[in-house]
Amino acid sequence: MTADTTYKVPTMAEMAANGEEPEVLFWVGCAGSFDDRYKKVTVAFVKILNQVGVKFAVLGTEESCTGDPARRAGNEFLFQMQAVGNIQVLNGYGVKKIVTACPHCFNTLKNEYPELGGQYEVIHHSQFLQQLIDAGKITLKGGGTFKGRRITFHDSCYLGRANKVYEAPREVLQTLDADLVEMKRCRTKGLCCGAGGAQYFKEPEPGRKDINVERTEEALATGADTIAVACPFCMTMMTDGVKNKDREDSVKVYDLAELVAQAYSL
Repeated sequence: MTADTTYKVPTMAEMAANGEEPEVLFWVGCAGSFDDRYKKVTVAFVKILNQVGVKFAVLGTEESCTGDPARRAGNEFLFQMQAVGNIQVLNGYGVKKIVTACPHCFNTLKNEYPELGGQYEVIHHSQFLQQLIDAGKITLKGGGTFKGRRITFHDSCYLGRANKVYEAPREVLQTLDADLVEMKRCRTKGLCCGAGGAQYFKEPEPGRKDINVERTEEALATGADTIAVACPFCMTMMTDGVKNKDREDSVKVYDLAELVAQAYSL
């Protein structure tokens, strides 16, 4: 791979106007579109897609929230409004395959849209990155910038326990030739970051300790200087946890796509 400063992000409307179809639709999600921190993950993933030559497109302004937060918060009517609107747009373009960097979008599109008429092959970006690695499209000789560094991975609830995706993100990290150290609670026993179930949008109930602080302490206990995540909610909660422990100068939180992009100097 060689770095390139020009990256294309075509929309489905543009492709349809040219009579083209993408290999995959990149579902950006609310966080990937509007959250300043997670916009960097969107850019990193787009850079990777461009570098390996994947023909993709985004919905752009036609993409709306999947409705996941509304359903988790108990507003089923709003969820179905959001979902049906999105399904009409997706089906209108004949979308078959969707990749997203958000486990919440992944879970909703994959498991909850079918009952409303949205039948798609939905994969998380960790799985897509793994596929690119397995196909030899992403190869890293010598380990890159993360060779020998201690990295711990935080399992997102909606990626891990809800959808049983545990190996893909770890296999992506292994290509970095880093020292992957697991937290005491990981995989099927992983601890939530504290944002799930729409808890992200409200203050936590009074208790002994905030969940994200508890989880961050487990991550710091591994001695890792990098906490890898694969979810925008986890990104915010773990970053806030690191700040709570005054470790933001020595411990960084990165998404898998950012780590791969950094390893390739994209």
